[in-house]
Amino acid sequence: MKRGPAEAVAVQPRDSATSDSGFFSTQFVDRGEESQVLATWAARAPDVGAKPLDRAAAEPLFAKLWGADRYVAALSPEELQRMSRYLHFVTVPPDQEVIGQDEQGDYMLIVLEGTLAVDRIQPWGGRARLAEARAGDMLGEMSLLDAGARFSACTTLTPCTLAVVDAQRLDEMITNEPRLGLALLASLSRRLSLRLRQVSARLSALLSSN
Repeated sequence: MKRGPAEAVAVQPRDSATSDSGFFSTQFVDRGEESQVLATWAARAPDVGAKPLDRAAAEPLFAKLWGADRYVAALSPEELQRMSRYLHFVTVPPDQEVIGQDEQGDYMLIVLEGTLAVDRIQPWGGRARLAEARAGDMLGEMSLLDAGARFSACTTLTPCTLAVVDAQRLDEMITNEPRLGLALLASLSRRLSLRLRQVSARLSALLSSN
């Protein structure tokens, strides 16, 4: 899918005199001397036909799904409602690339409803299906944490309801609601640790079979 010029912006190295506005939102410009291409959610949303979802409908869905997640620190219903204020809730139609491979993105997605394909695009243009994401899954969290390039492309297979967490809002959550920010980061850490253990187990099985 072609992306318009509004979707990516060049991010130049930060001037040393520029004051930090937050850890996650500034790490995307602390990338050395090379300019980086940053794909923001604000630019991606109109390109994929994302429509804002009424919070009255989205917040209970998020609270029910997030509150039942075993990787999330225990939060009260009131705390979950406060956390949801830092999220953008949207619906996206099928066949839309919400995360592009190799781009530098400042947001992650929490799947509330629907199914998305997670593909690795090969040099010759073919796609290798790595996984399919469903309700409760997170996408793009690694780039949000380390400001690195996306490893895979994520495309909606069905109509999807998504919660979007961008770097600026994550910084605001950590500053204004430290307990909520810590709970979110703890959830990301647990999920990434589990993913690493799964990869290690597969690699160990592969090596032991040779």
